[in-house]
Amino acid sequence: MAGDIVPIELGLTDGNSFTLWAPRWREGDDEWEAFLGLDEDLYVLPGVAELAAFIRNSDDNDLVEHPAWSTVVGLQADELVPDERHSYDLVGVPELAAEDPTPEVIAELEDALEIVRILGEVCELTPVTKFFNGNPIVGAVTTGTRNFDGREGADLWVRIGRLIAKHWDDVLDAIDGVISTPKVDAKAVETAEAELEAAASAEDEDEPTDDDIEIVGADDSADDTDDDDTDVDEDDVDEDDVDDEDADDYDDDDFWAAVGIDPIRIVTSAGEYLTLRCYLGDDPVFLGDKGKIFVFSSARALSRFLADDNAHDLADLSTFEQVRTEATDGSLEFDVIDDNVYVLPGLADDIIDGPRRMDRDQLDLAVELFTDAADYAGDDTVNEALGTTTPLGWFVDYTVNPDPKRMAPSGPFENEAEAWRALEHDFEARLTKKG
Repeated sequence: MAGDIVPIELGLTDGNSFTLWAPRWREGDDEWEAFLGLDEDLYVLPGVAELAAFIRNSDDNDLVEHPAWSTVVGLQADELVPDERHSYDLVGVPELAAEDPTPEVIAELEDALEIVRILGEVCELTPVTKFFNGNPIVGAVTTGTRNFDGREGADLWVRIGRLIAKHWDDVLDAIDGVISTPKVDAKAVETAEAELEAAASAEDEDEPTDDDIEIVGADDSADDTDDDDTDVDEDDVDEDDVDDEDADDYDDDDFWAAVGIDPIRIVTSAGEYLTLRCYLGDDPVFLGDKGKIFVFSSARALSRFLADDNAHDLADLSTFEQVRTEATDGSLEFDVIDDNVYVLPGLADDIIDGPRRMDRDQLDLAVELFTDAADYAGDDTVNEALGTTTPLGWFVDYTVNPDPKRMAPSGPFENEAEAWRALEHDFEARLTKKG
């Protein structure tokens, strides 16, 4: 979608309607968030064609000053069709909350509650803001299924469902009270409808037919399996070869455990790297020097570095000579276990979407990596930034260790995402590529 203006579909009392939402954006020192509308009216249209027609012929609404408005005006009608994630059945929220708390149900409920919360804030709907502020346990929905496991979790889900059933009519009435459907030009609607039909036809033409799909018959499969050149008799397999492969894997893993050093893989915005880390007591020590971490784009480059007489902080370890010996004779391998793979790209963007959208395990690993790197450099900034008294620290702690008995952090989370990006930038600045 162009810029930061998103087409959305709302399931309202009078049926499904379409409008535009501009998530929070900044102009100078001011932050804004808005929907398609004017003053106290929230504009909704009965279809995508009507929405496109209105956008193209109206300059009297609250979004015309948005930086992306001119781009939105030039979109084709099919580009204004909301995706599944931005389709919200507001009328069906009570029924949704009465279902079992599966991941799919929780995700759909969270999305609906979040857009309603934003509508309440932007349109200044007292019943809506009162519902969310007065019922903080509703925030437990943002952290996924973990809050609803076991007897206590089931009880929490039931309590949330009862609160929604009791107050949702007031919430919907407040939204219905600001809904308005503006007039649109009939010819503009016809033009937009033609665009939608053309896009649908083009999509149908792109779909493969049965004639386009090559089907391999049973006879062909039989011929392939009868091919003497490709058949392998299981009895011909040398069991000693299999045992040797298993032993090689075991020996490699056992080697790193024996020397007390771990190969780690770091994926950053600039690339994917290998390096080494160990712990002396509780203190992390990386393959590096003076707080800088040496990273390598290939196992071969890392092996060459380890084989040479280079100065670094791991050289003082009593077991490092074993590493150098294996690197010198070419037998050193770097099989990185999952717990030592750190993927950083995308985490900041996920933070914006809230705790439930996060990959908790990867976030926890990234926190470990940032903290270890800062401790290695004697820097307290990461611990300070992730303290539970900071917005980012609260967000991270709640995401990694969700607790339905405390209030969930509420969006928008742009500031938390920016704080995370700063930590990521500082970490990447500690990396020194050696090969």
